[in-house]
Amino acid sequence: MLILSRKVGESIIIDDRIEVKVLEIVDGKIKLGIDAPKDVTIHRKEVYDEIRDENKKASDISMESFSKLKGPLK
Repeated sequence: MLILSRKVGESIIIDDRIEVKVLEIVDGKIKLGIDAPKDVTIHRKEVYDEIRDENKKASDISMESFSKLKGPLK
């Protein structure tokens, strides 16, 4: 893990395409601005973890459950 110190107005560049800038620091909370191409998906980690967990649950269908499906899927 890379650990950096940045002041308000300073930024870091990731992969020549993504800029993360410190916009504000108030009461121990940091406001970040992220400038990235539209094809880059950005999530807060807790949201990303939820999406990943839901996708995993959805893909863990048992063959027994799958065989209970009737008719063609549309």
